Amino acid sequence: MIDMTQTKSTESDKIICPRFEQTFAILGKKWTGLIIDVLLDGPRRFKDISHAIPGVSDRVLVERLKELEKEEIVTRDLDETCEIRSGYRLTEKGTSLKNVMDEVQVWANQWICDSDL
Repeated sequence: MIDMTQTKSTESDKIICPRFEQTFAILGKKWTGLIIDVLLDGPRRFKDISHAIPGVSDRVLVERLKELEKEEIVTRDLDETCEIRSGYRLTEKGTSLKNVMDEVQVWANQWICDSDL
């Protein structure tokens, strides 16, 4: 006979997938989701991203953009008209987050109340 107490798993036995954990380590940082959301509308210059996300400091924005570049979610492109200016755009990897971002918005619309803001 099998002892069910040995085969039954508990919530404390659940192991989180390392890929799932890494995804939240990347996307769960403050401002990251908002940066991705802004760039889903197309390439933007730094100042335009900063303007679109009130409250983010330039220092933190630079840090998040570098992190997203490292993860190959965002890329920085030089403007063809002037080599000094550059803009940021989502890579294919970053653009593939559109459905995720859309679903987060659906969830927020359903569960986050104006009084929670």
